Amino acid sequence: MRGRYRLAVYLTGATVARTGDELSGPALLLLGLSVDGSAATGSALLAGLTISAAAGGPLLGALLDRGRRPGRLLAWALLAYAAGLGAVLALVEIPAAIAVAVAAGLLNPALAGGWTAQLPNVVGTTPIRKASTLDAMTFTAASLAGPGLAGLVAAYAGAPAAVAVAITLVVAAFPAAWSLPAAEAKPVKPIRRRLADGFAVLFRNRALFRATATSTVSFVGVGMAFVCYPLLGAQRLGSPGFGALLLTVVAGASLLANAVLARRPPPPDRTVLATTVLLAASFLLAAAGHDVVTLLAAAVLAGFAEGPQLSALFAIRHREAPAEVRAQVFTTAASVKITGLALGAASAGPLSALSVTVGLAAAATCQLLAATTYLLVRVRRPSLVRAA
Repeated sequence: MRGRYRLAVYLTGATVARTGDELSGPALLLLGLSVDGSAATGSALLAGLTISAAAGGPLLGALLDRGRRPGRLLAWALLAYAAGLGAVLALVEIPAAIAVAVAAGLLNPALAGGWTAQLPNVVGTTPIRKASTLDAMTFTAASLAGPGLAGLVAAYAGAPAAVAVAITLVVAAFPAAWSLPAAEAKPVKPIRRRLADGFAVLFRNRALFRATATSTVSFVGVGMAFVCYPLLGAQRLGSPGFGALLLTVVAGASLLANAVLARRPPPPDRTVLATTVLLAASFLLAAAGHDVVTLLAAAVLAGFAEGPQLSALFAIRHREAPAEVRAQVFTTAASVKITGLALGAASAGPLSALSVTVGLAAAATCQLLAATTYLLVRVRRPSLVRAA
C-alpha cells in the first residue's frame, strides 16, 4: 500500500510539474508573438529557457545522486524555476527577459530527468518496466494538456495569463517533490568525481551514447517543428492558437500509442531508430499540408512517433545506468535533449520567417540525420544480448 501511495504521489506530482513545463514553452512563444508579432522574439524566449539546460543538468543530477533526500532539492529547484518564469513575465525589455530565461533554464532538467531518476525509490511492488511506462505517460499527458491550455488561455485571457498558469502548476508540484522518499546511502564522493563518473557512463556505454546522440539530433528537429506549429495555425488555419492545439493532437496520439504498446513494448533500441524516421515523414506531411485534415494527419503521425520514442529512451536509461549515477545520467541526457530542442527552436525562427515550409523541411532533415547517427554508432554484441 505504501509503495503504491508513493508511486501515485510521484506520478501526480510529475504530471502537474511537467504540464506546467509543457505549457510554458507555447506560452512563451505566444508571449513573443504578442509583444511585437515576430516569430523570432518568441523563439528567442523559448531558446533562452532551454539552451542553458546542458550546463545545469549534469550538476543537478550529481547533487541529486549525492543527497539522502533528493526530493527536497528537487522541490526547491521547482520553486526557483517557477520564479524564473515569473521574472520573464514581469520584465518589459526583451533582452533582459531572454537573459532571465537562460538562468531559469539551468533548472529545467529537474522537471524531466530529475523526477524520472527517483522512480526506482517509489515503485514499491510495481515492476520497474511498468512504472517506467507510466512515467513516460506523464510526459505525454503533460504534452497533451500543456499546449492546449496555452492555446485556450492565450486565446481568451492573453499570453501573459498562459505563462501565469504555467507558473502555478510548477509550484503546485512542490509538495509531491518534497515528500519523495529518501534514497539509499551511497559512497561519499566529491562533486567533481561524481560528474566525471556520470559522463564516463554516458560516453563509454555505447547503448546509452547511441540513444542520447540520436534523440538529441532528433530533438533539434522537434524544436524546429515546435516553433512552426503556431505559425501553421496562423498562416493556414487562421490563428496561432489553433497551431498550439495541433500540438495537443500530437500529444493525444502519443498517449494512445503508448497505451497500445504498454502490454507488449517493442525492443527499445530499434524503436529509437524507427520513430526518428516516422517523425521525418510527419514533418514532411505537415510541410505539404494546407488543409485541416492533412495537418491533423501529420500531427497524429508525429504523436505515434514521439510517445514510443520517449518510452524507449527511458527503458534504455533504466537498463544501462548504474544506480550510483542514475540521476546524473537522466538529467544530463535530458539536458542535452533540451539543448537540442533549444537549438532547433532558435534556428526555426529565422527559417520559418522566410517560409514555414522550409522550417518543417529542415525539421524532417534533422530526423533523417538522427537516424543516420543511430546507424553510425555501433553497439557491442553483449549490450544487445542484454537488451533482448
